[in-house]
Amino acid sequence: MYALGTHLLVELRECNPEILKSLDKVKSIMVSAAKEAQATIVDVSFHEFNPFGVSGVVVIAESHLTIHTWPEYDYAAVDIFTCGDIIKPEIAASYLIREFGCKNPSIVEMKRGILSHENVKLPHKALPSHDRQCGVMRALTG
Repeated sequence: MYALGTHLLVELRECNPEILKSLDKVKSIMVSAAKEAQATIVDVSFHEFNPFGVSGVVVIAESHLTIHTWPEYDYAAVDIFTCGDIIKPEIAASYLIREFGCKNPSIVEMKRGILSHENVKLPHKALPSHDRQCGVMRALTG
């Protein structure tokens, strides 16, 4: 079934808590995961909580990668949402599992934007004054 996007819900259990509580390390790993998947990075925003925990988003032209960490539980919740056929979200997920030292990962894959049940890609409908790519204006990427 053709879908506009793929959404991976990634559960990272039994991770290295020292990595999970470091804003700089979490941010670097998430940005690198997007690069490993050959995504086009548009924006990056991360926040460190007190006493610990990090939340962040890597906005990509193909959609986004998000994370929230709970170092006290050795756990991180990650969403990887990609549009189109070029980016492979599973590459980003594998990279994150490895870099966070995750010993007990699980991944649920959801297809998003299933608009046709005939298993065909729908023709692209041009928007009146915008050239958009998965919700992010192409002008931002180039």
